[in-house]
Amino acid sequence: MATIVVMPQLGNSVESCIIVEWMIAEGDSVAVDQTLASIETDKSTMEVPSTAEGTVLKLLWEEGDEVPVKDPLIIVGEPGEDISGLVLGGDAAPVEDAPDKATAAPEQAAPAFATERATGAVSPRARALAASAGLDASTITEGSGPHGRVIERDVAAAIAAGPVLTSAARAAGVQATEGTGIGGRVSVADAGRTPEAAPASRPVASAPAGADYPGASTSAPLKGVRKVVAKRMMESLTTTAQLTLNTTANAAGILAMRKKVKNADPALGLGKITLNDLVCFAVSRTLPKYPVFNAHLEDGVLTQFEQVHLGFACDTPRGLLVPVIRSAQALGLKAFSDEAKRLAGGAIDGTIAPDFLSGGTFTVSNIGSFGIETFTPVINLPQTAILGVGAITPRPVVAADGTIGVEQRLNLSLTIDHQVIDGADGARFLRDLVAAIDNIDVTVLA
Repeated sequence: MATIVVMPQLGNSVESCIIVEWMIAEGDSVAVDQTLASIETDKSTMEVPSTAEGTVLKLLWEEGDEVPVKDPLIIVGEPGEDISGLVLGGDAAPVEDAPDKATAAPEQAAPAFATERATGAVSPRARALAASAGLDASTITEGSGPHGRVIERDVAAAIAAGPVLTSAARAAGVQATEGTGIGGRVSVADAGRTPEAAPASRPVASAPAGADYPGASTSAPLKGVRKVVAKRMMESLTTTAQLTLNTTANAAGILAMRKKVKNADPALGLGKITLNDLVCFAVSRTLPKYPVFNAHLEDGVLTQFEQVHLGFACDTPRGLLVPVIRSAQALGLKAFSDEAKRLAGGAIDGTIAPDFLSGGTFTVSNIGSFGIETFTPVINLPQTAILGVGAITPRPVVAADGTIGVEQRLNLSLTIDHQVIDGADGARFLRDLVAAIDNIDVTVLA
């Protein structure tokens, strides 16, 4: 009897996954725990194992599609088994053997699976094709993909049915077989126009020899981590009242401690402690004094946490990720540094568990290694504040005797949500954080 294999729940915070690559095809035999596909969440890349054995009778999604967790992924059964009762439409052909790619018939429209239908869903490849042809994919009301999703072949069919109308022409009900707009699109100006009435072509000034305008380009829809980051950044900036405060801390203490631990006995395991570890450690000791900074604001409800679950922005090959050091305020410096290295390594190579990329109560973003002195970090919702760490730069100072010297200063940028945190509170937080950094040797012992 045919079995439905569903998209697994990969972490408590994961709601959907993008299919990066199918590792099997319809007609293939699969075994339990055999890899079916490579998938990408908004946090990491993983593989989906099969929970059943048999022949793949139906792939219900395309590469690039975003699949909700617990939704059907493939149908597995015996060759030739009737699966019409498992799909809407009932026209799925039995699978005898894997088709010969050289003689395979054109792909038939995939019937939507018998689950909740998506509304206005368009696959990334379909959206890219529509954009390249100047077509509004939302005008395609009937998709042939799973869940009624508009997929690439639906857009291709719409383009072949021609011509493409601009949104204004569509609203005005313009009927025309040819258009004079960009890319041959039909515009309002083409209303009532016939091919015979087309204006004579006018000479166009030729471009200078060798000119290529606008030149080569590539287009691709946002997906995976970048798509999620884009959405969250826009939500953060449009739903919060963000205010950034800037200050500096004397870096002499953390520079001295970094040098000391680097040269310590290797048996102590302190050599990998970084300047960022020291700054983040100081943050974890300062936050408990300011509960409103270690908090979430959701739907007008402020939740303040006793534990400091410290997120740190991590630059990875797949984009920006924010691993979370749980209960950071309870860890000693070495344990804190070891956990940060473990999480950063997992984020970079894509093996980190999704649950370690959520639940943060405060975030630190350090781009000082790129020479950036100050910047405006964007709050990581639903948190209420974020600290940006810039480069250490030399600054002139006037000593008590009136002489002028040079001091290494660490640049700090604190963004707060002014809905729940006042500027004065932000200033107090920075004051205490600066003191913790200035006196890092005492902070570590406290």
